[in-house]
Amino acid sequence: MTIKITFKKGTKEWCVDAEVGETLHHLAHRTHVDLECACEGSLACSTCHCVFDKELYKIIGKHHEISDDENDMLDLAYGLTATSRLGCQVKVIEEMNGATLEIPEENRNSNPGSN
Repeated sequence: MTIKITFKKGTKEWCVDAEVGETLHHLAHRTHVDLECACEGSLACSTCHCVFDKELYKIIGKHHEISDDENDMLDLAYGLTATSRLGCQVKVIEEMNGATLEIPEENRNSNPGSN
């Protein structure tokens, strides 16, 4: 099943066709969305950090509970919010249809102060 998801990073937006079951990291890379994932989905970085609205965050948590390892990596993310998740750990679900996901403009690899 295919649904529509919009990624937003600053003023740039990508509305893409998402396959239910694929990770947000895979979706972003497949559709050329500017979402970095330095560790290629091995849960060793926080560069695929995404921010969800509160309602969608709750729904996602019911399908994909956040692990201690993901929480540890999120602690390293720039712009961390109460509704942050890593794109490599969240799979597309039907309830995401029409959702807009925020990608923080900076991460540990792009932030000039992180060197």
